[in-house]
Amino acid sequence: MSSPGADAPSEWVTVALLGKPRGNRGEITALAFSSRPERYGELRRVYLFGNGESAEVESTWFHGAVLVFKFRGVDTISDAERLTGCEVRVPAAERIALDPGEFFESELVGCEIVDRPTGQTLGRVSAWQDGGGSGLLVVDGAWLIPFARSICVEIDPAAKRIAVELPEGLKELNRP
Repeated sequence: MSSPGADAPSEWVTVALLGKPRGNRGEITALAFSSRPERYGELRRVYLFGNGESAEVESTWFHGAVLVFKFRGVDTISDAERLTGCEVRVPAAERIALDPGEFFESELVGCEIVDRPTGQTLGRVSAWQDGGGSGLLVVDGAWLIPFARSICVEIDPAAKRIAVELPEGLKELNRP
């Protein structure tokens, strides 16, 4: 393994978080951040943030619902233990292609929220929150908007803008 160095990409996407060793050959469990399991079978070189190293992926597989990584040169339980807690990242340019109408959470953070009927700016998306179903946009760290097509009616990540039509009472319910 080697350090990504100065020529490493400056924009990263976290695809998994490494957990604890599995077995005695250096395999390590991971929390998968992609809803597409096939994404992990395509990984060849990743960067392990937490220890600052690049790593070659020997193989990945799912043991039930748990993602397991095997990295080249990580061959013992001790080797795997030192990777616990590392984020497995890839350059943003290597993200998987999305279907039309799908968005990366990172594309939504920073978008201006505009009330479509009035044109009024309601704030900016400061975070994403899994809320079951469609998820939630956290606006200015203070209130939540369900990320549903019936509410988020125009989504333009390139322009950093999301037009919404809020159900009656949602804004008042969420405001501090």
